[in-house]
Amino acid sequence: MSQDSQPASTPAAQPPSPVAAALMPGFRHQRIRTAGAEIMTAIGGAGPPLLLIHGNPLTHVSWHKVAPELAKRFTVVAIDLRGYGDSSKPEGGEDHAAYSFRAMAQDGVEVMRSLGFAKFGVAGHDRGARVAFRMALDHPDCVTQLASLDIVPTWHLLSNITLGWGLESYHWFFMAQKAPFPEKLLCADLDYYINYKLNKKGVGLSIFAPEAFSEYARCTTPEQIHAVCEDYRATVTLDYEMDRADFGKKHIACPVLVLWGSNSHVGRHLAVMEAWTPWAPDLRGWAIPTGHYPAEQRPDLILGAFLPFFSGQEPTEGAV
Repeated sequence: MSQDSQPASTPAAQPPSPVAAALMPGFRHQRIRTAGAEIMTAIGGAGPPLLLIHGNPLTHVSWHKVAPELAKRFTVVAIDLRGYGDSSKPEGGEDHAAYSFRAMAQDGVEVMRSLGFAKFGVAGHDRGARVAFRMALDHPDCVTQLASLDIVPTWHLLSNITLGWGLESYHWFFMAQKAPFPEKLLCADLDYYINYKLNKKGVGLSIFAPEAFSEYARCTTPEQIHAVCEDYRATVTLDYEMDRADFGKKHIACPVLVLWGSNSHVGRHLAVMEAWTPWAPDLRGWAIPTGHYPAEQRPDLILGAFLPFFSGQEPTEGAV
């Protein structure tokens, strides 16, 4: 996907699912066409623009506990990544390039451009944080601040695999297997899959609002499963190679905030700040007492860090 792709088309109104509408009060929903996909987008608030990008196997409603409060100070734009939720699910191509983080970052830039925002802050969780990482490298003139929830950069992660991380993150390599092997197995019982996937060790399912969980289950379809597998296939090939090529040569120009769960696979097995330091000269971050879904488990801690950071102030560890 070229950085010179044509801008996204004029936004069109798109009715959200009833659950998404209820979980994101005050937000309007639009389906915005980019050069490679149609992206379901929720927009709310006023002020400096802030793009929120979810992870796997979630949708934009994973931000529902923080987005309304953020919208009091920012114009919040929350998207469904291509392949996820109510966004389109294009074919990945022989090399899976349509699901690279570069392609998904381009979607985000084009969505923001279509809404009139040439520069913006971005926060991402899980896969969304990897998209935001690539966005900051590919589009340094667009991204003013970057906040990452519960990841380390892909090149470091896949170059320093430990037994503990591998056991907890088996799905990276299972879902990256040649189609349709993982798709057939996962689609045999989608309800079982989504319950197992979200039920993280030591945390459980109680952190999810029932309505949000039902939205994730609704969107867990064979089409989404295939798209997610394409996402992981791109990660272990194209994305890894992009990061390897950029390591030591490109750096994130904007301020970076990194938060991770002390009770997540990231906090248990990875040296987070060490992994981020070579990429981000202007770096701050700390562990928080959550699992892998911090915005749903401890939205107070996320807001306590995001509100000052995206306002241009230095966030304080432990602030609520």
